[in-house]
Amino acid sequence: MKRKEFCRVVGLGVAAGFFPATGWAETPGEVVLFNGKDLTGWKVPTPNPFWKVVDGVLVGENDPAKKGSMLYTEKEYGDFELEAEAKWEGEIDSGFMMRKRTVDEKIPGDLQLQIGVSRSLKKDMTGSFYVGGYPEAGQAKEAGKVLKVGDWNAFRLVVKGDTVTVYLNGTKVSEYRDGRYGAAGPIGLQIHGGLAMKIEFRNLKLKAL
Repeated sequence: MKRKEFCRVVGLGVAAGFFPATGWAETPGEVVLFNGKDLTGWKVPTPNPFWKVVDGVLVGENDPAKKGSMLYTEKEYGDFELEAEAKWEGEIDSGFMMRKRTVDEKIPGDLQLQIGVSRSLKKDMTGSFYVGGYPEAGQAKEAGKVLKVGDWNAFRLVVKGDTVTVYLNGTKVSEYRDGRYGAAGPIGLQIHGGLAMKIEFRNLKLKAL
């Protein structure tokens, strides 16, 4: 098979879903956070019944006791653009973690972007920010219009200075400004405890700004 034809066939296979798009190559300035093979570059909990790689996809799932878990990158990031795809079904409570709180450090924690149903509000808050509560200015009230239930959803987070802008499936759904989270921090993925849930991630990549 000629090279040109081979590339065309592979491209069609990826588009059709026959081959997993796991971010085989990095473009200049880009970091592939998940290599599609294993959990290299992540701080894996011990023991680890929660996180595994299946067919090029990062799968997060509760253990039988419905315990939760966090999976963080080994490296920390300040200003960046993060792209990732996530898929889930049913009621889940997950999210992306970023940055570290530098103001009011008696309340430690990360800035969180919600994926799925809030355990406190009992409604889907995908694309909204959680800082111990869901501030009005950081709520993605129109995200349901572009959310693909049970399918892959593309997230793009632009973190610059004190502002985070979120795009869901190509549509801007939220923008939140909070100067309390000024320090670089690892990127985190969440499995919430207290419910049986499963979430899948793929194509996680990051570009420093």
